[in-house]
Amino acid sequence: MPSGNISTLTLTVVASGAVSAERFVTQSGGYPAAGGVAFGVTRTSAAQAGDLLPVDVLGTSIVEAGAAVTLDAALMVDAQGRVVPLTVGSKSPVARALGAAAAAGERIEVLLVPSAGLVSAAA
Repeated sequence: MPSGNISTLTLTVVASGAVSAERFVTQSGGYPAAGGVAFGVTRTSAAQAGDLLPVDVLGTSIVEAGAAVTLDAALMVDAQGRVVPLTVGSKSPVARALGAAAAAGERIEVLLVPSAGLVSAAA
């Protein structure tokens, strides 16, 4: 069970379509490609394009897991904005797990890693 979140910076983006809460999004307001660069984690959901989304970009955040995640694992996103373990290759790290998830759909607290494409991918 996640312990909470401590956002030190929350910004607003305009949703490009329906978006779920507690998922990573891009600055364009949609889900990033799997392993892609993400802007931050949505605090609320968006029903349609044009809705405003508060997005945690620094600090810790609660996010939905897309697979099993171990404590302290380096994380990347899947195509639905959920966190999954970082794999080798040209993937962008987005967070570090502050909790564990046994399966997809569980919520965990993560430490956000502001990459913006600036942090080297896992080797």
